[in-house]
Amino acid sequence: MPLPILLVLVVGGIGAIALVLHMLGLSARRVFANESEAGAVWESEFPDDPARQVILSHDHHAALIDTVQGQRGIVWPMGADAAARYLIGATIRKTGKGLNIRLPDFTAPRISLRLDQDEADKWAKTGGKRR
Repeated sequence: MPLPILLVLVVGGIGAIALVLHMLGLSARRVFANESEAGAVWESEFPDDPARQVILSHDHHAALIDTVQGQRGIVWPMGADAAARYLIGATIRKTGKGLNIRLPDFTAPRISLRLDQDEADKWAKTGGKRR
C-alpha cells in the first residue's frame, strides 16, 4: 500500500476514534461526587499521608487537601482521571478565571484551576509562594 494512503487511513482512523469517544461523552472532565471521592484519589496517590480535611470546589472539579502530616495538596481532573500533588514549593497566581499553580514537579509543572473569585482568594492563601 502506498505511504500516502496508509497515512490517510491511520490519521482518519485515529480521528474517527476520538470523535466517537467524544460523542459518547467519554472525553468529559472528571467531576468529584463529594469530598470522600476526592479524598480517596488523594489517598490512592499518597497512602502514607491521608487527607484530614478536603475542601471541594463549587464546580466539583478540584479539591484542596489538608493532610494528617500538616501538608497541603491539590486534587484535580486530568480528563476522566484525576491527579494529586503536594503544594510544597508551589507558586500560586490568581488569574481572571481562577488559579494558576506552578509546581516543582516535571510530571505536572502547571495546573490551571477554574474557580470563582471567592474560592480563588481562599485557595491562593493555602501555601506556596504567591505572585
